[in-house]
Amino acid sequence: MFVILLKFTERKDSAAQLLAAHNEWIQRGFDEKVFVLVGGLRSRTGGAILAVNTSMEALQARVNADPFVAEGIVIPDIEEIVPNRVDERLGLLEQ
Repeated sequence: MFVILLKFTERKDSAAQLLAAHNEWIQRGFDEKVFVLVGGLRSRTGGAILAVNTSMEALQARVNADPFVAEGIVIPDIEEIVPNRVDERLGLLEQ
């Protein structure tokens, strides 16, 4: 399981121009069963994604294809989490 933090850069004001393409990229992640949660950070400094069913290498390639990343709107930080305990309601995260 992976957590991806997408932190805005000084180019944040350009995000609106690429929002549709960024949302299409997010939808592909859901359609391909890689993304299970996407949301904005409460601090309004970027967003976060929870990803499963992938490798670090494949996820890095996927993240690099995000228009926000490619155009320098956000800087990604990918962290892998190895769950030790998971509530049964989140069983899908044990994959």
